[in-house]
Amino acid sequence: MRVAIIDYGSGNLRSAQKSFERAASTLDNSASIELVDTPEQLAGADRVVLPGVGAYRDCHDGIHAIDGMWQAIEEHCTARARPFLGICVGMQLMATRGLEHTVTPGFGWIKGEVDRIDVGDADLKIPHMGWNTLDVTQPHALLSGIETGSGGQHAYFVHSYHLRADKDADVVATARYGEPITAVVANGNMAGTQFHPEKSQTLGLAFISNFLTWAP
Repeated sequence: MRVAIIDYGSGNLRSAQKSFERAASTLDNSASIELVDTPEQLAGADRVVLPGVGAYRDCHDGIHAIDGMWQAIEEHCTARARPFLGICVGMQLMATRGLEHTVTPGFGWIKGEVDRIDVGDADLKIPHMGWNTLDVTQPHALLSGIETGSGGQHAYFVHSYHLRADKDADVVATARYGEPITAVVANGNMAGTQFHPEKSQTLGLAFISNFLTWAP
């Protein structure tokens, strides 16, 4: 199994690669975890991971700067229907559009907008940075075996914007930070996390392992 982590100049690529390699080593499959930066390298992948750190527009433009990469990602997810995982801004790009500084289109796989967190509490600072438990809103295989709820395992977040999905059915889990923050989304073979599984220790390793064995 080839797992492609897309290198377009954004994201914790080495950290993500090492986390996926560690998760793969605990499984009975022989997954190859590769960093790819061309559509040709992506074409033969069985699973695709799109990380993202920074501003929505910058990540959007970074992908488009690689000729054919945006289209190759869409081909992977729609025509080929292979498993896809977006991380942080990589997850936000699954939305219809982002509203950070300017209006920027996304892939449109999760209908909704990426907007600034409305904490409604002067004691809560933006960006939201730190550890939170997850509240499951829709059962999903990617959260199998992970302890959730107020006494559950913690995921690491660092962001100022989150995805406000139009359909509740697309939201798998939330976290609480002033308002419910969209933490995990999924639609068919496509899923995304606002938190960083590669930095989320026990929870993150379990989540990545679930993704590597996920059969949507």
